[in-house]
Amino acid sequence: MKRFILLIYQFCIWLPLALFLTIVTALTVTVGCLCGGERFFSYYPGVCWSKLICIITLCPVKVAGKEKLDKKQSYVFVSNHQGAYDIFLIYGYIGQPIKWVMKQSLRKLPFVGKACEEAGFIFVDSSSPKAAAKTIKDAEEKLKNGASIAIFPEGSRTKTGKMGKFKKGAYQMALDLKLPIVPITINGSYEVMPISTYFINPHKMELLIHDPIPTGQIDLDNIREAAIKIRELVDGSGEKIESGLWEQYK
Repeated sequence: MKRFILLIYQFCIWLPLALFLTIVTALTVTVGCLCGGERFFSYYPGVCWSKLICIITLCPVKVAGKEKLDKKQSYVFVSNHQGAYDIFLIYGYIGQPIKWVMKQSLRKLPFVGKACEEAGFIFVDSSSPKAAAKTIKDAEEKLKNGASIAIFPEGSRTKTGKMGKFKKGAYQMALDLKLPIVPITINGSYEVMPISTYFINPHKMELLIHDPIPTGQIDLDNIREAAIKIRELVDGSGEKIESGLWEQYK
């Protein structure tokens, strides 16, 4: 009976409302940024959208560790990727202006793709070394207004709730941009909407912000030294993220 009621709620209330909010937010962001208000419109409409999505899905959110962040500092946020709601958690509750690092394919999404483009989000092109270098240059430009970058090093959502292998791209970007890395642990979003379903299951979620990890000064021209540093960053942030996971996700 509970599942039947949730299905009725999802298709009759949540889905139309979420679609409406998404379109309105995307249009607001696009128009606002085109009119010269990127700093405001690339962030605050997305925050409201993310929080409203969590509220109408009946998913309470707990946040811990925000006091560790300096609002005047840009960061590279790295997080485990449990489900579709990870975006709402980070965007809505971290309290820092964010530029997402996204796959090129997301640029084609109706309304959302255009909004992300006008908001200055960074689309990754790894087709060649030259294209990858342009991604770094684009990121440097986007961070001039004090924004931070958010990346899921796993690349895609987990299929089991447990953390997958981290890719090094986020850490290479942090070194190139000389920015501290902030590991984030997400709990509960796997229960709300895992990769295997479109059915929403109301569940509590948690966003745990760990201490920033300085990238330090390093000679990036020294390939061996850079590779060692990147591996240390991958392992160190991964251990911090895993330490905050609920037991069923470890």
